Amino acid sequence: MDPAIRLRAVTKTFGDTAAVTDLDLEVPRGSLCGFIGPNGAGKTTTIRMIMAIYFPDRGELEVLGRSRALDAKDRIGYLPEERGLYRKMKVASFLRFMGHLKNVPAAELDRRIAHWLERVELGAFANHRCEELSKGMQQKVQFVAAVLNEPELLILDEPFSGLDPVSTRLLRDLFLEQHARGATILFSTHQMSHAEQLCDRVVMIHRGRKVLDDTLAAIRAQEEPRQLVCEPLADEPDLAPLEGLACAAAVTREGAAVRVTLRAGADPAEALSAVAAALPSRRVELRRATLEDVFVGIVTGEAPAC
Repeated sequence: MDPAIRLRAVTKTFGDTAAVTDLDLEVPRGSLCGFIGPNGAGKTTTIRMIMAIYFPDRGELEVLGRSRALDAKDRIGYLPEERGLYRKMKVASFLRFMGHLKNVPAAELDRRIAHWLERVELGAFANHRCEELSKGMQQKVQFVAAVLNEPELLILDEPFSGLDPVSTRLLRDLFLEQHARGATILFSTHQMSHAEQLCDRVVMIHRGRKVLDDTLAAIRAQEEPRQLVCEPLADEPDLAPLEGLACAAAVTREGAAVRVTLRAGADPAEALSAVAAALPSRRVELRRATLEDVFVGIVTGEAPAC
């Protein structure tokens, strides 16, 4: 089956600045793919090319089997990084307008709007003007606009921006519902923990170039744990027994926790038992590299401390 999104050697420049360079990307149908990297890495430029807002200087691009997203617009949902609400319109009127643009059946439209406003806890705001909503509420309205047409492909650019923790969790759960429904999801974020919690696939981009593209399971499998984290029973634990272990390269305090960095070649399972015996603790656990660790290791040329 063809991927939902395919880019081949796509490049985009603005004046003398190369925003995206020779980017190859395939997003498999049915996947939940995180597009991650720091601010300014080229994520939004790439998404805007996928959505035919920008056009690449060179390279090839396909979306749902079409050469441009406009030819498949009724099958795509898009939440842009910058809010695009019509500020003077009432929320329900705005969503009705967006639904008409996406050819949502007229007989279904009002029901879907009411349903989704309740789902995002904005049922009481249907007749408020968009400009009267908080930034987080506006983000929720844009999410509703993106899913009204029950899209095959959902593209979300920094979807958690401006949301409090409760709203972030709500939106995260709704993403997972859309994925369970069968939608392919591509979402960008500079907060790599979000991708780590949600995605089955991750694409990392740095200075406009792809630096990693793999499943989350494969990325984790490649990074053997090289650190242990302990929560000592004592408030002021004696770390000397830990420091004397043959497996320990370094022992450091981190608040109430103790971190043990393993020597090269040390067996993590054996080290876990040795550390647990050396320091009475509430818990001792292996720490795997986070996506942030992996990214930093790639761009600095250093192996992540995991």
